[in-house]
Amino acid sequence: MAIKKKNSKHNSNGRNGSPPPRIKSATGDIRTYSIPDMRLERPDFTVRQAIEKDKDGTEHVRYEVSGHFDAPVPPIRDSKYLTKQQAIEIYRYMLLNRKMEIALENLYKQGKVVGGVYFGLGQEACSCASAYALDKDDWFAPMIRNQGSLLVRGFRASDTMMQYMAKADSPTHGRDGTSHFGDIEKRNMVSPISMLGDLIPVMAGVALGARLQGRNIAVMTYIGDGGQSTGVTYEGINFAAVQNLGLVLFVESNEWAYSTPSEMQYRCKDLAERAIGYGIPSVIVDGTDACQVYDSAHEAVERAHRGEGPTLIEAKMMRMKGHAIHDAAAYVPKSMFDFWKKRDPIARFENYLVKEKKWLSTKENADLISEVERVIEAEREIAVNSPMPTPESAEGGVFCDDGCHEIKPKYGMPKVKKGTGGFKQTEAAVHLK
Repeated sequence: MAIKKKNSKHNSNGRNGSPPPRIKSATGDIRTYSIPDMRLERPDFTVRQAIEKDKDGTEHVRYEVSGHFDAPVPPIRDSKYLTKQQAIEIYRYMLLNRKMEIALENLYKQGKVVGGVYFGLGQEACSCASAYALDKDDWFAPMIRNQGSLLVRGFRASDTMMQYMAKADSPTHGRDGTSHFGDIEKRNMVSPISMLGDLIPVMAGVALGARLQGRNIAVMTYIGDGGQSTGVTYEGINFAAVQNLGLVLFVESNEWAYSTPSEMQYRCKDLAERAIGYGIPSVIVDGTDACQVYDSAHEAVERAHRGEGPTLIEAKMMRMKGHAIHDAAAYVPKSMFDFWKKRDPIARFENYLVKEKKWLSTKENADLISEVERVIEAEREIAVNSPMPTPESAEGGVFCDDGCHEIKPKYGMPKVKKGTGGFKQTEAAVHLK
């Protein structure tokens, strides 16, 4: 797991703690808000629903899209915080993410995967650069497309492969065939929850629990543009806002909520606007630009550490495959795929490191790619050679027998203020390793 010494300098884009600006009008004061948009490009497409008929008269719904598809690819925005070595580390994690998913797709085609596979193609910068901004004591809860964040936080590629193959050596020992696993002891990872949005109040609870133990930590999770419309999402963000908890929420605006375009999911122009209703800061970034993703995550994490509450980060990008491997995404107009393919986050970051910053030579880059490919092949062999679980092992882990494990406070014992029955927020009395 990458553990970095943080740059203490912080440039907050939030409005926390200060009243919103006002302007005078004929009818009185009007609040005005500004949401920072860090993108160097703002694609503007219009998606329309159309009906077409087969020869037999059967009607089908399809989508048409219009816009400026020949726009030049924007440059990567220089990071305010990343060093040369840190940028190269993020790039390597992104490569690992991509190569791991290619290996998973091949394993699926070979019939070695139990169930389906979910891909984060086109979203590697968001998954990897965001998780890289967390400190060791911070917590995260990935969604199905954030498999790169697992690599950053110390999981091996073979863990994910074995999980999808339901192998005995997988994190759940073959009891689950997708991404429902976590690690609350070493990696501070809460398991993904399939009911979209439910991770948000859970992570707010993690932050609240840490505060009761005397710590302000950052808790990071993700939600898609479709899942962001669920009721529990609103409840969770609102709770974090009211309690001033360190929730760092990435809204991954990837154009499609399964097969429904974003335009038919919500009315507002940007989902970052919804943060205004919660009274928390938000920012819009290019989700294919690793530097923008990292900088926004870094600043949100630092706010959380200072006890300044939650941040909503909207990362704009494109889901470059269907919802899962069984979904060919035929509903997506080809022109949209072509536009975003030119903005591949790995290709853009490679060009930035090799040609623009010259932090990697052509040979060094080729050697790095070869090293990642060797690692993934070795991890694939580990996964393939892991045995399937024995039938009798299915009965284990269903119930917690007495003494099977002990759950302890992570950071210290909360102190109780006598006579009130409530918790007194003080520095942790005990630090548990």
